Amino acid sequence: MTRPVRLADVAREAGVSHGTASNVFSRPEIVRDEVRERVFAAASKLGYAGPDPKGRLLRAGKVNAIGVATAEPLSYFFDDPFARTVMSGISQECDATGAGISLVSAANKEQLAWNIQSALVDGFIVFCVEGGSRLVELTRERKLPFVTLDFAEHDDTVATIGVDDVAGAGMAARHLAELGHRRFAVLALPTIETGYGPTTLERAQNAIYSGTRDRIRGYFEVLATHGIDVKAVPIYETENDEASTRAGMEHLFASPEPPTAILAMSDRMAMAALDWLRERGIEVPGEVSVIGFDGVPESAVSTPPLTTIAQPIVEIGRRAVQTILGFDGTIRRETLDVELIVRGSTAPPPSGS
Repeated sequence: MTRPVRLADVAREAGVSHGTASNVFSRPEIVRDEVRERVFAAASKLGYAGPDPKGRLLRAGKVNAIGVATAEPLSYFFDDPFARTVMSGISQECDATGAGISLVSAANKEQLAWNIQSALVDGFIVFCVEGGSRLVELTRERKLPFVTLDFAEHDDTVATIGVDDVAGAGMAARHLAELGHRRFAVLALPTIETGYGPTTLERAQNAIYSGTRDRIRGYFEVLATHGIDVKAVPIYETENDEASTRAGMEHLFASPEPPTAILAMSDRMAMAALDWLRERGIEVPGEVSVIGFDGVPESAVSTPPLTTIAQPIVEIGRRAVQTILGFDGTIRRETLDVELIVRGSTAPPPSGS
């Protein structure tokens, strides 16, 4: 046959009605054994695998699946500790409600647009890590419910769930300043889409990513109140990965007066910094204190355990699913609380520092 095999072809081959053939695949318990066997034999002969579930779901007006979208490569969902933990919350809530998950990502903008447009889902959870505005634009075009994670742009038509990055960063800076530290350095999230290296305060303050802008603001507003000359605090822009963080640590500790306190904008960077310091015999927190931001599970078992600003990451994922599945037309913008968790990676600076 030159066209796809249809259920009507199977029914004709088996000598049964279309309704009976349909019941064999959808409600087999109500069909006699010998009829079921005849229909299955006909299906096997014709190469028919069964009804296309997309058709049934679309006719019902709901597919019971949520798209989780990012402009990052698909590996982001598995490699990044924050993304993995959010996905844990998303999957827990989906398991509880019987909903499925479709991961939507792309290495280029054209492919991303196609993936968003073709995803068979009831709505989207959008990771606004990179290309947030473009993602919002694409998901809005689908005219399905969507919620963004940490989309800080002021747009009351966009539902979002996030945290107060300014307040959280302020907690981190205050903790270290009150311990007595005076020599700080910042391992920053990206300011632009690509590249890493030493950067300026002005560039960080004008980053295209809200997380970078808000966390630098939170750090430096608090440090300034403690008499720190923030213009003299070195900022190293990373790609939030191990390689660029290690390059940042090499740069920062090549200084004649290296920092005694590292403000890392993510736990992923902070844990890479801990590894770098340990490999060089630099004691943490004896010589250098390190504080992260996120509160991923791995931070509790790093060496030493990482002091961090903890977001309710799992709860963010759960609420995002609830927003999609329970969408009633109301656009909600939620800001959840963060918490300072003090562990073994921070202490007063060495005497004389």
